[in-house]
Amino acid sequence: MIGLYIMTALYIIAGMMHFINPKFYLAMMPDFIPFHKFCVYASGVVEIVLGVLLLFENYRPLAAWGIIGLLIAVFPANINMLINSQKFKATPPYVLWIRLPIQFIFIWWAYQYV
Repeated sequence: MIGLYIMTALYIIAGMMHFINPKFYLAMMPDFIPFHKFCVYASGVVEIVLGVLLLFENYRPLAAWGIIGLLIAVFPANINMLINSQKFKATPPYVLWIRLPIQFIFIWWAYQYV
């Protein structure tokens, strides 16, 4: 159960960060995705809602599938961040590389609650 609570906290905090520091997330957005601000704020809301839903057993599988879908949807932003690493000087390039396979670990982790 501790893994579930950690995951819940991670998604709620990550979602809140979209509102606390939207410029960071806006910089990650690939050019081909329209409505950058809307997408940043909407994905923040989705992360918060999915994180909260993980706490409710009846909604946990839905939340887990939602998180899996969200992680797949934001993967292009992670690739864009790596390609445009000069915009993210505070983040070492190796962290941007490591982040990509970590997404698959997060997908596996979410799948544990389906």
